[in-house]
Amino acid sequence: MEPRPDQEIIAAVLGGHTEAYAELVDRYRDRCNRFAVRFLGDRDDADEALQSAFLRSFRGLAAFRHPGRFESWLFQIVVNECRTLATRRARRAERFVRDEARSAQAAVEHTADRTALLAEIQYALDQLELDQRQAFLLKYVEELSYDEMSESTGVGISALKMRVQRACSRLRTLLVAVYQ
Repeated sequence: MEPRPDQEIIAAVLGGHTEAYAELVDRYRDRCNRFAVRFLGDRDDADEALQSAFLRSFRGLAAFRHPGRFESWLFQIVVNECRTLATRRARRAERFVRDEARSAQAAVEHTADRTALLAEIQYALDQLELDQRQAFLLKYVEELSYDEMSESTGVGISALKMRVQRACSRLRTLLVAVYQ
C-alpha cells in the first residue's frame, strides 16, 4: 500500500485527527535521529532535541503554509533544536569541569577496532564549529544537495560550500594527527 502523502496527513491532523501526526513522526524519525546523534554526539541529547522538534512542529502545524515541503520544514526545526541544545550544553560545560570525558576520548589508544575509530571520528566532529559540523553532516551523512541544505538551513549555497570545505579541512587535520 502506498503511504499517504504528507499533505494528506497534515490535513487530517488539522481536521482534528491529531493521532495522524504519529505517521509523520514514524516517517521522519530515523533520518532526523541520525542527524541529531551525529550533530550532538550523544543519543540522550539527540532524543531531547527530537522530542522538542517534533513537539514544536506539531504545535506550529496550523501556521505552516507549505504542506508539500513538510520534510524540509521539519528538518530545519531539528537543525535549530540541535544547535540550541549544543549551545546550551557548551555554556553548561564552561561552568562545570567536564573536560575529563573529552580527555578520555582523546586518550583512547588507536586500534583497528571500529568502536574506537567511530569514537575518534565523533570526537573530531565535536571539535568543529557548529556551523561547519552542521554543513558537513547535512552534506556527507544526510547526503543533501547544496540546494536542499540551503532550503533546510536558510543559509546561502556559497556559504554552505565554504563551511563544508572548512569542515573537511579541519577534520583532515584532526584525523591525520591522530593516525600518524
